[in-house]
Amino acid sequence: MTQLINVLYVDDEQNNLLSFKAAFRREFNVHTAISGHEALEIVKNEDIDIIITDQRMPNMTGVEFLQNVIPIAPNPIRILLTGYSDINAVVDAINKGEVYRYLTKPWDNEFLKTTIRQAHEVFMLRKENERLIDELKRANEQLEFYLRQKLLS
Repeated sequence: MTQLINVLYVDDEQNNLLSFKAAFRREFNVHTAISGHEALEIVKNEDIDIIITDQRMPNMTGVEFLQNVIPIAPNPIRILLTGYSDINAVVDAINKGEVYRYLTKPWDNEFLKTTIRQAHEVFMLRKENERLIDELKRANEQLEFYLRQKLLS
């Protein structure tokens, strides 16, 4: 059995959190948070693969939350979801929050499910890339050690 994708959805509207969980709990391991501060605690304590956040929230916008996530957990793929078409939010999301996708509310369940799966593919490819780079570094270190030994003998 494959492991479920860990998705964190952040929104200041309780109804949206309940709708998201109801729509996706059978497909994904869904975590929800009603604020950026609550979401940061989840990110610190859970292995999250995909983060989806609303932009317009009190105290901490979605972009600000995503900026705060990067030093704590740089690997999760980040998606910004908003009911407003604010071009400045889109630019900030891409430049500051390193956002994979920008989606509008209300979401389409099938499209969002597909987007989450595609984002997870990117997440897994990045993880595999990191593993291969580490493997290559170790092989290079072993080769350098071997070459030094050869030069000394």
